[in-house]
Amino acid sequence: MAEVKFFGGENIPLEMHKVRIVQKLTLPPVERRLAAITEAGNNTFLLHNSDVFMDMLTDSGVNAMSDQQQAAMFIADDSYAGSATYTRLANKLQDIFGMTHFLPAHQGRACENILSQVLVSKGSVVPMNYHFTTTKAHITLNGGTVEELVADSGLEVVSVHPFKGNMDTGKLRDVIGLHGADKIAFVRMEAGTNLIGGQPFSLQNLVDIRKICDEHGLLLVLDASLLADNLHFIKQREDGCKTLGIREITRRIADQCDIIYFSARKLGCARGGGICIRSEEMYRRMRGLVPLYEGFLTYGGMSVREMEALTVGLEETMDEEVINQGPQFIAYMVDELQKRDIPVITPAGGLGCHVNAMKFVDHIPQAEYPAGALASALYIASGIRGMERGTLSEQREPDGREIFANMELVRLAMPRRVFTLSQVKYAIDRLEWLYAHRRLIGGLAFTEEPEILRFFYGRLKPVSDWQETLVAKFRADLGDSL
Repeated sequence: MAEVKFFGGENIPLEMHKVRIVQKLTLPPVERRLAAITEAGNNTFLLHNSDVFMDMLTDSGVNAMSDQQQAAMFIADDSYAGSATYTRLANKLQDIFGMTHFLPAHQGRACENILSQVLVSKGSVVPMNYHFTTTKAHITLNGGTVEELVADSGLEVVSVHPFKGNMDTGKLRDVIGLHGADKIAFVRMEAGTNLIGGQPFSLQNLVDIRKICDEHGLLLVLDASLLADNLHFIKQREDGCKTLGIREITRRIADQCDIIYFSARKLGCARGGGICIRSEEMYRRMRGLVPLYEGFLTYGGMSVREMEALTVGLEETMDEEVINQGPQFIAYMVDELQKRDIPVITPAGGLGCHVNAMKFVDHIPQAEYPAGALASALYIASGIRGMERGTLSEQREPDGREIFANMELVRLAMPRRVFTLSQVKYAIDRLEWLYAHRRLIGGLAFTEEPEILRFFYGRLKPVSDWQETLVAKFRADLGDSL
């Protein structure tokens, strides 16, 4: 990775790209922001984009495409069957991952549906380093349960551990011993663990897990949606990999796995997804579900234009100067917030900057959804749409009991090559103002609570008039500023 030092001593990320297409943004006044979040039921997912200044909700499907990706979209072969576009994508995936079989799907959760229907049955167990919301939902819908086996360091909010996404191999052996290998549907590793701050696993940890899987005849499945960030961190942080190229690290990861699935809305900066499979027998077991749920085997619910863009995006993922920009911007934001004593997940991970709501608003009990409240407050203060990653993102027990999350985070995603440094500095400034007035923020309560994936479309209300008080303080401090 190229290192550029500034003569003036500043330590800021330098974009290794230039912007050729721009999209106009609007910043509504704070009064409109209060009205908008109220209309959205204090759920940032339900905000209209016209009311959002910086959309830091997710990196899924909102990354900037390269000029080469956009150019590739013009050569798409839209044949229903036998498309040359499919062949180009399948060949690229085989070249990168070394797996013979590929099933396309419209996105990552579609892959999870197919995997769970084929591999999960009533009473089966899926050990994993950490769960993702849709992954867990698909497994439980098919009668299975999830065992989270992330190493203890993964749940330390402030840390210097370079690989907080590692699975604890001792815990894995214990789970296999407790349930028996015949009850283990598969072992799942997630690159860039989404719900605990985008934290990576190490290549060595994956190798160790592979050995245990081999001892017990278990499948090892990788969710590679956030693989690009994980590759960057392995290259930068793992001693045995610093001399390796990104392509070589990728192949070494793939060589440990039986199945790799991904959302192309993250990996490859397009819109789609897919399952790469080593075994022909496993491929045949899954194949029939693609035309049933997705589309024919050569497009799987994807636009062929997106498939062409994905083919180029996957190749660009092998370029360290492409995949390092997101983590560098995130690290800059994390460092600047730490200088201001604002609590964040450390070390900086991938995907986005994660604000520790448990400490930021430590006066709000978990039963009043502190991360959700902080996400609402940040939108009011800035027009920035972040995402709650805490108790709201969990699911109640069947008897109605609330499951309190291990962490209460507000994720400020950093879509790749989208934001400028001045916009990141604006986000830092508004967080600094909000932290100074954090005691004004109150909790939330549900007014409409869906049973499944409630964080996507549930609605909440403030437990007091704290939002009006926050708006009044904003005007008192910042006058007529937006």
